[in-house]
Amino acid sequence: MTITTENAASLLADKITSRTARVGIVGLGYVGLPLAVEFAKAGFQVTGMDVNPHKTECVNAGDSYVGDVPSSTLSELVRSGKLVATTDFSVVRDLDTINICVPTPLRKTKDPDMSYIVSSSREIQKHIHDGMLIILESTTYPGTTDELLLPIFEKSDLRVGQDFFLCFSPERVDPGNPKYQTTNIPKVVGGITPACTEMGRLFYSQALENVVPVSSTQVAEMVKLLENTFRMINIGLVNEMALMCDRMGINVWEVIEAAATKPFGFMPFYPGPGLGGHCIPIDPFYLSWKTKQAGIEARFIELAGYINGQMPQFVVDKIQNALNDAGQPVKGSCVHILGVAYKKDIDDLRESPALDVMLLLKRRGARLSFSDPYVPQLRLDGEILLAQPEVVAGDADCVAILTDHSAFAYPRIASISRLIVDTRNALKGVTSTHIVRL
Repeated sequence: MTITTENAASLLADKITSRTARVGIVGLGYVGLPLAVEFAKAGFQVTGMDVNPHKTECVNAGDSYVGDVPSSTLSELVRSGKLVATTDFSVVRDLDTINICVPTPLRKTKDPDMSYIVSSSREIQKHIHDGMLIILESTTYPGTTDELLLPIFEKSDLRVGQDFFLCFSPERVDPGNPKYQTTNIPKVVGGITPACTEMGRLFYSQALENVVPVSSTQVAEMVKLLENTFRMINIGLVNEMALMCDRMGINVWEVIEAAATKPFGFMPFYPGPGLGGHCIPIDPFYLSWKTKQAGIEARFIELAGYINGQMPQFVVDKIQNALNDAGQPVKGSCVHILGVAYKKDIDDLRESPALDVMLLLKRRGARLSFSDPYVPQLRLDGEILLAQPEVVAGDADCVAILTDHSAFAYPRIASISRLIVDTRNALKGVTSTHIVRL
C-alpha cells in the first residue's frame, strides 16, 4: 500500500514516540558511537554503520574504542540486541531514521572535504523510502544540507517535509568532559521545512535531555561555527597576550587569573602550544571558505588562525632559549615531551600541536622521547616512538609539558627534572629557577 503524506509523518512520529523506530547511525567515531549508545539505552533498536570493519567488529564484540563510552555499557547493549554494527549500507532499507556522523576534514588548501558526506548520502539514497528521517551531524559550512544533501535525496522523487524529513543538528561532543556528554548537552536541530524540524525535535527528545529547535538548517549549521569560531578567536587573543607578556617579562597566567576575578564581562581563556582536535582548528575555516564565496573576508578568523598556528614555533624557540641559557644547544639535546594528545585526559592526537612541536624540535636536531598515559605510541616523520614512563624525565636535558594530563605526578617530575618548559601552567605554585613558563 502507498503511504500518503499524512501517513508518512504520523506513522514515523508514532514509531519515534513508541520507540519502535529503527535507528541508524552512519559513522561510529567519537560522535556516532556515543549517540548510538544513548538511543539504544533509550530503548531503540540501533544499527551502526561504518566503512571501517575494525570499528564494526569492535562494536559487535562490545569493545569500546571511544573514551566516553565504557566497554561495560557497550557490551550490555550489544548483548541485549539493542545495538549492532555493520559495513553493509543496504540495511538502510529497513531503518526509519539515519544520523550521518562522518568526518569533514579540511584539504591543505583549507577548503572543506565533503567526500565522506557525499558518499554516505549516495549510499543512503539507494535505499531511501517513505517516512524516513535523515539528520546530518557532521560539522560543515552553512548551506550544506540544502545545497548538497537535498538534491541527492530528491532524486528518489520523494518530497522533503512530506515523504521524508531532512535536518541538520551540530554535534557538540567534548571528549573527556566528565560533566557534559551526549545525553545532557543541549541538542540544536533545524530542518529543511518546519515539519522536518519538528520531526528532528521529536526524535532527539526521546533520548536527550534538552532539544533546541531553530528555524532552518542554515541556522543550525552556523550555530556550530559560531561556537568554535568564538573559542578559536579568543584563544588566538590570549595566545597573542602570552607573546606580548613574554616580551615584557609579565606572567600571563597571573594576569588571566586576576582578570577572571571580575564577575562580569570577562571569560577566561588560556594560552598553550597551539590548537588541536577535531573542531576548533578546523571549523572556523568552513565559515571563512564560505564567506569568501560571498565576497566577504573573514579577517578575525584568518588572523586568529595565523596567531594560533605560530604557537608551536614559539614553544620551540622557548625550549631552545631555555637550553641555551643552560649552556646547551638544542641539537643533540634530549627533550622529553609530557603529553602529546591535543587536550588533557584523552587519547586523541588529531591536529595535536605537540606533534608540530616535536617535528620542529627533531628538525633542529633534538633527540625526542615522550610520556602520555593515553597514547602508547605515535608516528613522527616516519619514525615510530613508544611512550616512556615519567621517570625518563629525570634523564632528559629538557622536559616540555605540552598536554597537562591529570595523571602526571607533577611535583615528582619537577623534583627530578633539570629543566622544564611548562606551556600549560601545570606547575602553578611551584617556584624554581629551572622552570620556564609560557
